[in-house]
Amino acid sequence: MSLLSSFPGECDAKSRYPKEGTYRSPLSTRYASDEMLYNWSDLKKFSTWRKLWVILAKNEMALGQDIKQSQLDDMSANIFNIDFSLAAEEEKKVRHDVMAHVHTFGHCCPTAAPVIHLGATSCFVGDNTDLIVIRDGFQILLPKLARCIDRLSKFALENKDLPVLGFTHLQPAQLTTLGKRATLWVQDLLFDERNMSRAVADLRFRGVKGTTGTQASFLQLFNNDHEKVKELDKLVTKDAGFEKTYGVTGQTYSRRIDVDVVNAVAGLGASAHKICTDIRLLANMKELEEPFEKSQIGSSAMAYKRNPMRSERVCSLSRHLTTLTTNAYATASTQWLERTLDDSANRRITLSEAFLTADAILQTLQNIFEGLVPYPQIIKRRIGYELPFMATENIIMAICKKGGDRQECHEQIRVLSHQSAKVVKEEGKDNDLVQRIRNTDYFEPIWDELETLMDPKSFIGRAPEQVYRTTY
Repeated sequence: MSLLSSFPGECDAKSRYPKEGTYRSPLSTRYASDEMLYNWSDLKKFSTWRKLWVILAKNEMALGQDIKQSQLDDMSANIFNIDFSLAAEEEKKVRHDVMAHVHTFGHCCPTAAPVIHLGATSCFVGDNTDLIVIRDGFQILLPKLARCIDRLSKFALENKDLPVLGFTHLQPAQLTTLGKRATLWVQDLLFDERNMSRAVADLRFRGVKGTTGTQASFLQLFNNDHEKVKELDKLVTKDAGFEKTYGVTGQTYSRRIDVDVVNAVAGLGASAHKICTDIRLLANMKELEEPFEKSQIGSSAMAYKRNPMRSERVCSLSRHLTTLTTNAYATASTQWLERTLDDSANRRITLSEAFLTADAILQTLQNIFEGLVPYPQIIKRRIGYELPFMATENIIMAICKKGGDRQECHEQIRVLSHQSAKVVKEEGKDNDLVQRIRNTDYFEPIWDELETLMDPKSFIGRAPEQVYRTTY
């Protein structure tokens, strides 16, 4: 027996700390917001089931079914009067979550029990509630995404003229500006906003479709009156806050819809990971830092450290978010005929975790964007290491304008550049190419122009102007 199992008190601790003694998802205990947690909660889910049963009964009554207003009133008064313990006991007995809640609802409003779930199948409450929760989830995410775009756009505008060293292949490249670099991040988030807005706009309601989507039970209920069945579908959909239903369904709405939903949400994971990876790289170069609180500890061992822990958290959550698309694709592709139940457990996890994770990412991103700190002097120094090499083409052109020979000038620059590169790489000293040019008589005609030729702002092209193309 290991020493770990020899300490007394574990059983007593489990009794004293029942919540802490049971696994809880970090998404609920650490990361997601209260509003998103409520959106995917059992209370929201099962109260929405009850609301849908009221809406169904109300419109069935309006179309001639023998349902009394008192029954509707009884149901409406008990929407949030949910005996979760009774529901759990019922589900153990009947092994069916919807029927367990039908019985539980009927228990607290007995006069309405005969008309609860009249003509419906489980997916009337299950799938329709999922669509409502997905819609409401997007309505939580989109304002948060808009705030992130706003904060990052302001940062881009504030730094639109600040030259920075560009990188391709993570090797020094032509200069850009910090603001222009930020617009690349903004643009990706704008793509996410477009995709989420499109996904929520495309959402429809399952409506009242019956057991296999044929509406047979409702047709029987209304004595083969097709118009009443169509009108019931229309009225229930409108009362649930949707404009349209899916034209055809099996028992469920097509799980291909979940693919579109999860793809739209998971796209944020790709964008956020790229943005925060960039921030982490720039933090390593000491050019840019995320917010760092006064009492924040970067390392338990190395007290001096200022780790980009928020950006690291976003990258970690983003990897989880992007992997959820695999579940959505697999579930949609493995549904047999009108429906199989092997979608259920997977969807309970995948859909909720997609929205909860995206919510956590957006909250952290906003915090990062509101406190980004650039370090212009570090940026300037880094440019100074590389700019002399980048400026050689401008120097050659300036000599040619003075009547010099382009090939001869190129050779002069080549020799001096290699000498300077050796100093930088082998001796660890600063780039001295400009000083070598000043000390070489061949370049005397442009000595007075060197400061202008070496101005970083002459190497940033239209970067400042491009900032406006993305942020407005």
